[in-house]
Amino acid sequence: MISKLDIEFNNAVKKISETKEKLAPDILLRLYAFYKQATKGDNFSLNSSDEDNLKNAFKFNAWVQLKGMNEIEAKQNYIKLVNTTLNNL
Repeated sequence: MISKLDIEFNNAVKKISETKEKLAPDILLRLYAFYKQATKGDNFSLNSSDEDNLKNAFKFNAWVQLKGMNEIEAKQNYIKLVNTTLNNL
């Protein structure tokens, strides 16, 4: 059974994915990190082909900084950030 939090999380993912507005890089990094932590947890991975890519290094670093955050907290933070971001556009 899908939880209310999962429904809200999936709706937030859909809403932010469909926005036509250009989002600030720091917002995108935080969204990425919360999403990865919510869906993958502390199972960090970086493709070896991506190691030289500065953008991917920033994304990976943002995710690693959330180490130890549980799935529920990551989803709640993602939803809150999406709502705040979209309300400020």
